[in-house]
Amino acid sequence: MTANQVRLQAIKGVEATVPPAYSFDPGEEPGQIFGENVFSLNAMQKRLPKSVYKSVVSTIEKSTPLDPDVADAVASAMKDWAMEKGATHYAHVFYPLTGLTAEKHDSFLDPVGDGTAFASFSGKTLIQGEPDASSFPNGGLRNTFEARGYTGWDVMSPAYVLENPNGNTLCIPTIFISMTGEALDHKTPVLRSQQAMSAQAKRVLRLFGHDDPDNVVAYCGPEQEYFLVDSHFFTARPDLLNAGRTLFGAKPPKGQEFDDHYFGAIPERVLGFMMDTERELFKLGIPAKTRHNEVAPGQFEVAPMFERANEASDHQQLLMTTFKSVARKHGMECLFHEKPFDGVNGSGKHVNFSLGNAELGSLLVPGDNPHDNAQFLVFCAAVVRAVHQYGGLLRSSVASAGNDHRLGANEAPPAIISIFLGDQLADVFDQIAKGGATHSKEKGTLTIGVDTLPNLSKDPGDRNRTSPFAFTGNRFEFRAPGSNQTVAGPMVVLNTIMAEALDHAATYLEEAVAAGTDFNEAVQALLTEIVTDHGKVIFNGNGYSEEWPVEAEQRGLKNLRTTVDALPELITPEALELFAKYDVFSDREMHSRYEIGLEQYVLSISVEANLTLEMGTTIVLPAAVRYQTELATNVSALKAAGVEADLADLEAVSVPLAALRAGLKELAAAVAHDHPEDAMEAATFCRDSVIPAMAAVREAADTLEGVVADDLWSLPTYQEMLYLL
Repeated sequence: MTANQVRLQAIKGVEATVPPAYSFDPGEEPGQIFGENVFSLNAMQKRLPKSVYKSVVSTIEKSTPLDPDVADAVASAMKDWAMEKGATHYAHVFYPLTGLTAEKHDSFLDPVGDGTAFASFSGKTLIQGEPDASSFPNGGLRNTFEARGYTGWDVMSPAYVLENPNGNTLCIPTIFISMTGEALDHKTPVLRSQQAMSAQAKRVLRLFGHDDPDNVVAYCGPEQEYFLVDSHFFTARPDLLNAGRTLFGAKPPKGQEFDDHYFGAIPERVLGFMMDTERELFKLGIPAKTRHNEVAPGQFEVAPMFERANEASDHQQLLMTTFKSVARKHGMECLFHEKPFDGVNGSGKHVNFSLGNAELGSLLVPGDNPHDNAQFLVFCAAVVRAVHQYGGLLRSSVASAGNDHRLGANEAPPAIISIFLGDQLADVFDQIAKGGATHSKEKGTLTIGVDTLPNLSKDPGDRNRTSPFAFTGNRFEFRAPGSNQTVAGPMVVLNTIMAEALDHAATYLEEAVAAGTDFNEAVQALLTEIVTDHGKVIFNGNGYSEEWPVEAEQRGLKNLRTTVDALPELITPEALELFAKYDVFSDREMHSRYEIGLEQYVLSISVEANLTLEMGTTIVLPAAVRYQTELATNVSALKAAGVEADLADLEAVSVPLAALRAGLKELAAAVAHDHPEDAMEAATFCRDSVIPAMAAVREAADTLEGVVADDLWSLPTYQEMLYLL
């Protein structure tokens, strides 16, 4: 048996795969199934007493305190609805600081003394659960022996039934807190920050004549990029299996140079997977809207419509879970790692962000004449102030070992946080800085030159894919989050820094008006102050250029290139004061997230280092030694026969083989090194010592892949994984 038997079997498995044909059931329309597995307001209205329904709606839409007395009625109706859909168990679903989803299943059935059982689900059970708090990351908030933690029902995010071939489960989105009331999850701070932002936004709106505005909410539309790889290849790659990314792999002869994959025809097998996932997402009320091929071969994207940030965060986690399970059904694995393949683009999760409510719509819509839209300009200026003042916090919200591979790599926005406003808004703010805006650049018309085609309207400003925080017409797009990350972290930071910026704006205007200043003059003065003090964060140029980091430093913008650089932003005095002021995080909670971030970074690098050492020693090294032996034997045979031997091939293997041995030795020493007890010191050691040692091993291994005989190479190659689907 040859060494590449595993590879050959994987390739044969791919070739033999018959993708399941997929379509909606006959007579079934996507609109008919949308939300059918969600305990939505519509489902509640049909099943709840009118007074209970009104109470729940008031909590959801107006953020009034939840009346505990309604819980029993809601629980009973929810149980009956779920059991009618085949649910036998319920689960309080929460989002611990692992970045994953957690759930504990309990049966609806309770046994009784006569040997029978009856279904029960009380309001008390709905409102509160009790998982083990010590078994999740807590950054020192809980001791190992202190296990009690609580889940609490989040009425703002609807319950749903999750279908599974082995049984259906009622899933109830919840917060997760410690016994001391400190947040151990991602949902709690989203809700806290949303509340803080809304309070300040309403102050601003009242100044603009809205006497009793509805709560302002943050909206989120996260675009999700991902890779698909055949399951046969996935299981043959220990690095994909354990780390989610390839730690070895020479670049294929063809990568993404031709730009022929982007927006290309979707492969039949992938389209079947997409249709299958969309059906499952529709049933769960997740508004998947757009699907297409992304830039890299084997890479794709799904984009849902805007939702309230809290619900969008929950749906993002559910989307990732759904994609994973449906991909396996189609004989593939869905990879959410930010950089699963070296040499081609990695994957992000662009977070489209806006503010608004049902009464006023989006508050970030400039209208036809932005220079006259004072309310929009104040909210837009608040974004400018927030991003400039707390750019480091925004960077820290997307910090991870995986995302470090993307940021600043000319495939994703740079690690320097700046704002792109576009020509129209940049011009308006420039006018403001010079004394007052009097006009706005108008939309143009594109004349195509084809008689049968109509003229097309042209936006007054272009888009900028190199900007980490770009205005795109009616929202801002935060392009820095990684594909494997929850959007909750960025949304918490965005909500909180917007609360501070809107608080500043409201206070400034209130004091000016109270002092007798004309309101319009006060608005002009506020805008001028913000543009003058914070306009240096606005950058409409090429974020990939070599000149930009130099210019950014001159502007005073931070360039936090790695997670180790970024995470300390969480515990600066300014950050601690900010989150405490708006009751989003206590100092203890902030320090815990800092510690957890460092711990997750060290664990990720440690797993990859051990994998690199194992694969390099047991897979790559033996293949190279066998080939070197074959060549050496050939050289010896030629010399014995009196034929002059060419040593070039032997040298081509021997040089990188020696480098591989040296690299493995250095990496083994780094892995065996006792990590410092201090989390920052341990993370710094991983960044400065372990990662370079891993890179040296990879460089040698990838060189060997290009020269070792194919029949000796057992790892599926990039060429196979990226193109055989």
